[in-house]
Amino acid sequence: MTTKDVPTPDLRIVATASLQPHEEHDTQRSAPLIESLKSARYMINPPLVSPMSNDEYVILDGANRAYCFSQLDYPHLLVQVTSYNGGLVELDNWQHVVGGWNIGDFIGTLRELPEITVSEGENEGVIAHLYLRDNGVLSIHAPAKDVHERNAALRKVVAVYQQNAALHRTTLSDPDEVWSLYPDGIALVIFPRYQPADIIEAAQYRAYLPPGISRHIVNGRAIRVNYPLEYLRDPGKDIHEKNVILRRWLQEKLASRQIRYYAEGTYQFDE
Repeated sequence: MTTKDVPTPDLRIVATASLQPHEEHDTQRSAPLIESLKSARYMINPPLVSPMSNDEYVILDGANRAYCFSQLDYPHLLVQVTSYNGGLVELDNWQHVVGGWNIGDFIGTLRELPEITVSEGENEGVIAHLYLRDNGVLSIHAPAKDVHERNAALRKVVAVYQQNAALHRTTLSDPDEVWSLYPDGIALVIFPRYQPADIIEAAQYRAYLPPGISRHIVNGRAIRVNYPLEYLRDPGKDIHEKNVILRRWLQEKLASRQIRYYAEGTYQFDE
């Protein structure tokens, strides 16, 4: 698909209850985000979703935002709808940098987890590898026969450093690059790759991944949308009326040339 073939983002307003996560929300991010949204006037980056059966959607990206809006009792949310089958979505992984903790306490706590074993070196069939700042490598094993059991084991592992350390997401897999950018980093956690079917199954069966592992790269992602939150909160309008308002809003944006497509990959410095 060329850049000329990228369609205008499919933005819709859907019922908040119809959005199903495939991963747990990140408690380190959700608590401050809820406080921020209480006084926010606009939705900046809508969650990215894909249709499932029974008029439900799997959240591909934006689980924390969707969770926070649900906690604030928003009946409807603005989302961008896409599909794995459309050639616009690539599924990749985030890596985790564990920072601000003692490495001995970290490894010791992992070894105490039931049904989790930690061994030296790189091994096959692991649920994750740990690359340590001292150049050591550890393999994390669990008796996981399927994606459900692997996700359950990974939730235990990630919870250890999510609750006791700083969790940084990164696209980097070279430990030397990571240590130069994260001075407090003690370990780089690298996970096996997932397939689209794994993501959908995790949402359908509530067999969630830990937060911040799946990474969806979308050609034509809608960001900096700045859609008024008052339109989503309005209790006097149903979902059909709200989508009519959204369509008019989009038409005005297009007519005034306020929507621009950037084909190149970018770094955003104001998140």
